[in-house]
Amino acid sequence: MNLTDTGPSAALREIAYLLERSRSEPRRPMAYRKAADVYDALDEDRRAQLAERDSWSELSGVGAKTAAVIAQASAGRVPDTLARLREEDEPVPGDDTALRAALRGDLHTHSTWSDGGASIEEMMRTAVRLGHDYCALTDHSPRLTVARGLSPERLREQLDVVERLNEELSPFRVLTGIEVDILDDGSLDQEPELLERLDVVVASVHSRLKDDADTMTRRMVAAVANPHTDVLGHVTGRLVEGSRGTRAESAFNPEIVFEACKQFDTALEINSRPERRDPPSRLLDVAVERRCLFSIDTDAHAPGQLSWQGLACMRAEAAGITAERVVDTWPLDELLAWTRR
Repeated sequence: MNLTDTGPSAALREIAYLLERSRSEPRRPMAYRKAADVYDALDEDRRAQLAERDSWSELSGVGAKTAAVIAQASAGRVPDTLARLREEDEPVPGDDTALRAALRGDLHTHSTWSDGGASIEEMMRTAVRLGHDYCALTDHSPRLTVARGLSPERLREQLDVVERLNEELSPFRVLTGIEVDILDDGSLDQEPELLERLDVVVASVHSRLKDDADTMTRRMVAAVANPHTDVLGHVTGRLVEGSRGTRAESAFNPEIVFEACKQFDTALEINSRPERRDPPSRLLDVAVERRCLFSIDTDAHAPGQLSWQGLACMRAEAAGITAERVVDTWPLDELLAWTRR
């Protein structure tokens, strides 16, 4: 996804995007994005002074590598780092599948309002460039304090921000949403009045992942049956690789949980994150047998991760899942009619 603007800020952000897309260690792209933010905050006079002295690295948040990118882009060149990353960039596995071509959006993403690495605007403008018709912003709910989950007050503030952004990005639609914690009793971690206002509610378990199967089954069924829940997120909670280490699957009865998804018209998420690959293939087979609906989502915490949907599409096609069973292949009006059912 080469950006047409090769100015310093755009170059820094594209480098961050390409690093994230290739699953680089998170601190590297964050450094380039921070440098872009620093550059954007400068007025033209200050930029001219720094360019004349080639002293970009005197800025807090700009190091030697990011300073070189700014200097080369300011001189009208494609920075060396960007040129190399463009040359090395490879298609995401699964990008050539029919299911990936059918997708119209993404129903699970995060921003700096919780534990994401980029602003709402940068996330959504990236979704536009990827060809999406819509994309849901689903930052975390209050109980997940480690991820700066949104209090009711902050969520209301975010809704106003999304409304203004939608005026700029139309006809693309930023869907209001949340990834809401499933609490110990199966209830949802946000005010019901606020959940009613949102376009998309993804309900996920983030705590007590080692509870016994009966307890976890009852907990997830209660959440799936909640009329506000649209999508059941990363159902096993497993981690199979990556910097956070590995984590075993939660135990639950998949036949009961997936039958509840079918009965209550709740989509089962196929999470695209490489370290999750959730649900496992054997559970996808159970969900297919139960004729569940599915949502193919990135769970992106940074712009480059928005390009990972092909990974889940490849797994979905291998399980025999067709486009009509995947809610984010649906046109916007059909999707919203379903979430508001």
